[in-house]
Amino acid sequence: MRIAALDDDPILMELIQASVEHAGHLFHPFTDGTSLLRALRTETFDLLIVDWHLPDMSGMEVVRTLRAGLAPQMPILFVTRRNAEQDVVEALNCGADDFMTKPIRMGELMARTAALLRRAYPSTVSRTLDFGRYRFEPKTRTLWMEGTAVDLKNKEYDLALFMFQNAGRLLSREHMRQSVWSEVQDVPSRSLDTHVSRLRNKLALSPENGYVVNAVYGMGYRLDVVDVTQSA
Repeated sequence: MRIAALDDDPILMELIQASVEHAGHLFHPFTDGTSLLRALRTETFDLLIVDWHLPDMSGMEVVRTLRAGLAPQMPILFVTRRNAEQDVVEALNCGADDFMTKPIRMGELMARTAALLRRAYPSTVSRTLDFGRYRFEPKTRTLWMEGTAVDLKNKEYDLALFMFQNAGRLLSREHMRQSVWSEVQDVPSRSLDTHVSRLRNKLALSPENGYVVNAVYGMGYRLDVVDVTQSA
């Protein structure tokens, strides 16, 4: 998972980074709200850890901006020295999913982070997944379309599963490459486009089948769900 953290305390950020990476996630640090909001114009993350007090704006302003359109569904964990009940209420009401106070206990931070990730992105290690006319069987790494197995190469299957799991969510190109290929620097941008094009053809992603792939210029791709009854 790609976890972003917004805090201007360098020592705390080092501790968070060590904990996040130890848990197997990718860490993306930001020290001011402006840089995070700028990054979210071309990037996507799976979760955000944000402080209340920032050099250029408040964490509340950042969360409200994200919920207004930049990242309406991304899990957000507030981390701050403020601990009054009204502070917790205000943070949750503005769009945060959880709240914890400083000084941070790293074990608790990672437990809360893991809980938010489980809630937002349910585990699919072994169970069969159904998406309309498409069925994924992770144990055998097989994708079925209306009862017929689709011939997919290894990364094509991984990319298809990732996109269906995140249907309706805009995914940046780097996010997709990191999640499917792990090593971003070894994957040319053209390779991602080729894989998406192949999936569009092999899975017949079209309105009549309930799903379409939309490319968002300068950002990435989004697999959108289509109401089959309306497209008929």
